[in-house]
Amino acid sequence: MATESTHAPASNDKALEDLLSSETGSRDLSGFQGKFVIALLIAWSLFQLWYASPLSFMLNFGTLNEDQAKFIHLAFASFLAFSLFPATRRSSHTSITVFDWLFALGASISCLYLLVFRDQLSERIGAPTTTDVVIAVIGMLTLLEATRRALGPPLTVVAIVFLTFTFGGQYMPDVIAHKGASLNKVASHQWLTTEGVFGVALGVSTAFVFLFVLLGAMLDKAGAGNYLIKVSFSLLGHMRGGPAKAAVVASGLSGIISGSSIANVVTTGTFTIPLMKRVGFPATKAGAVEVAASTNGQLTPPIMGAAAFLMVEYVGISYLEVIKHAILPALISYIALVYIVHLEAVKMGMQGIQRLHKPTLAQRMLSWITTTLILLVLGALVYYGSTFLESTLGDYGYLVMLLVLLAGYFALVKLSAAYPDLAVDDASIELEHLPEPRPTIFAGLYFGLPIVVLLWALAVKHYSPQQSAFYAVVALIAVVLTHRPLKSWLRGEHDWLSQFRVCWQDFVEGLISGARNMVGIGIATAAAGIIVGTVTLTGLGQMMTEFVEFISGGNLMLILIFTAIICIILGMGLPTTANYIVVSTLMAPVIVSLGAANGLIVPLIAVHLFVFYFGILADDTPPVGLAAFAAAAIARADPIKTGIQGFTYDIRTAILPFMFIFNTQLLLIGLTGVFDLIVTVVSAIIAILVFSAATQGYWFVKTRLWETAALLLIAFSLFRPGYWWDMIYPPSVTLPAAQLDAQIEKIKAGNFIQLNVEGMTIEGDEVSKTIQLQLEDDSGDATARLESLGLMLSQDGERRIVDLVVFGSPAERAGVDFGWEITGIQVKSDRLPKELVFIPALLLLVFIGWLQRRRLAAATTA
Repeated sequence: MATESTHAPASNDKALEDLLSSETGSRDLSGFQGKFVIALLIAWSLFQLWYASPLSFMLNFGTLNEDQAKFIHLAFASFLAFSLFPATRRSSHTSITVFDWLFALGASISCLYLLVFRDQLSERIGAPTTTDVVIAVIGMLTLLEATRRALGPPLTVVAIVFLTFTFGGQYMPDVIAHKGASLNKVASHQWLTTEGVFGVALGVSTAFVFLFVLLGAMLDKAGAGNYLIKVSFSLLGHMRGGPAKAAVVASGLSGIISGSSIANVVTTGTFTIPLMKRVGFPATKAGAVEVAASTNGQLTPPIMGAAAFLMVEYVGISYLEVIKHAILPALISYIALVYIVHLEAVKMGMQGIQRLHKPTLAQRMLSWITTTLILLVLGALVYYGSTFLESTLGDYGYLVMLLVLLAGYFALVKLSAAYPDLAVDDASIELEHLPEPRPTIFAGLYFGLPIVVLLWALAVKHYSPQQSAFYAVVALIAVVLTHRPLKSWLRGEHDWLSQFRVCWQDFVEGLISGARNMVGIGIATAAAGIIVGTVTLTGLGQMMTEFVEFISGGNLMLILIFTAIICIILGMGLPTTANYIVVSTLMAPVIVSLGAANGLIVPLIAVHLFVFYFGILADDTPPVGLAAFAAAAIARADPIKTGIQGFTYDIRTAILPFMFIFNTQLLLIGLTGVFDLIVTVVSAIIAILVFSAATQGYWFVKTRLWETAALLLIAFSLFRPGYWWDMIYPPSVTLPAAQLDAQIEKIKAGNFIQLNVEGMTIEGDEVSKTIQLQLEDDSGDATARLESLGLMLSQDGERRIVDLVVFGSPAERAGVDFGWEITGIQVKSDRLPKELVFIPALLLLVFIGWLQRRRLAAATTA
């Protein structure tokens, strides 16, 4: 261990500084320029709070629509990008140059021009004036330069490639050729409309992402990040490899307040990596554990970087639905990583750190049961109590809820004041014994109140993510401004008033940090809009479908592998958010349409999560993986070795997207009840643990080659029991189209009908595919229910022909067109449950476990 640390590259500290500055800007400004930029950062945060608040509507002052807010949002982001990021490494890192000022002014004026002249621009859509085009060109060029500075060359190069494709479509190969576009048309489409730069992605950054990033920044400044680390360590440090397990849990919890894998590495890794090394983990593995945990932090709801909010817009489902679909894969991925750390600790013969007071098994069980019951009771009180108060007291109910919240906050702070504040460094942890869980947990429970407010607003009131985040931030601001003096006063300290100054400084630093962290995200979402604009302007999406189908031969598995490789390659240079936007825009429709052509209904959310997962994995994939470089810099280890080791830990994450594409129950889709949910969760956990043991080559003892193969087979069977069962019993039968009316009248509201359709597209291609349509209600006859789906049919003997497809209807979105024929109805077969495959799989698992336990016993007695 010492050798690995001693021989680490001497440039690690510099590498870490470069990585940190690449996220937030490398300039260290002072004097007037420093004060001006700080004022601008604070102003941006305050603007976003004002935009999200109801005050503008209550006061009828400063109200902004979504487009106006986007113009101001990008104006702030671009100006700050040129202020904080120098043009080159040799440019001044302590002052803003004249050229920077010119670029910053040009970029912000190009955005604000759309705000000032929005009425005139709306009157001449499609016919821009020369001034409009000049402003648009300046805006596009400065955006590309801001992207290069803030995010590096990759995203800039990708955007330029797509712009080149837009202008020179007539010179492209036939498979992706188009007629090209003029400068006026491109400038107007990309800058003057909401189809390009100022599209959905930038709208999500403006409305949702900023507030959640601000929430995370303020929680971190208030000390919540350190609190989560210490709590994780106090609860898990007694286990084998305890510090590493604490790192995994702390990074998962930090995913609630952070949207960046690099930020996760830096915040939790500076504590956990040295601690893991102190208990015996080699530097490379200590860094790799933190990398694997931190990259998965972005998978953890509710924030998930910016992707969760983008999925709301792109997939067309609610924010709570996105969280529901993402929760099980994230959960089992983290469980697997904890288990991998356990296997590493067992292989190295590690023991846990002793507790001062070791509880018995009965005491531990009682503690967990009590904690679970308390959480359930509190959840029920929040849900039913708030509903009761609102229904009985009306608007006064909110006042009572506010008073209860304040009383709860005071009680939690009083509880916290009875215990010492937590230290902020790893040296405060004694390896001879663990900190007691009770005082560690009670020292900062009040940090959870803003999260409770967030979940209440989302789950109980069903507010929008923007409203929910605003109320959570307001609650957090109240905590940040009062928790230190209140604790000091409750402890009877005489200088409690001076703590207000510390709190005010934390608040201001939170505003600054939140805005600074948003510069790169704001620029990334705007630049990614160029790619989206190119797709909508040129019809590239349809071309990509044909191109990918051609090179893959229509094989869905090859398409998925191809997409995963694209995600990882692009993710090496693009931020996760930009990578997600680019690949989901191009590949999501391809996977859905080709899945339908193969008779497989792939939910759109599954495809978007697939793309998102592999975009995240790029952060620890050599040779670029930035998270691996950050962890290696902290661990004093080789970054390439750290990245490779981290990727071996992350194989468990890489397998999940392939599984939930084919088994959507892992996304909690298509479950029939509570028992089905329990079986799905338990089988998924067992499957990921077995897969982890197989890939690590160790279970109770080192696995033999045939055992590894058998464990992989067991894991696959538990993840995809339908693969084997479908070979024995077909999953569905095809009924003739003549039975459509009878079948559709049997389906209850909320359920789906699957139809085989075929016909000719506008381009003249013959298409045959399976579509799935959801019936919203069960009123009316078959004709009325079909019309509610947007389908009007005629009958020609036994045939059912589509006479009309309503624009914007479910049928139109599924790709059905006029003149197509419904050739059959897919109905589930009446067969035994596929979960019966679990029985032989689990019996084989027990047999392998028995063999390994025998070998372990023999080795122990030898």
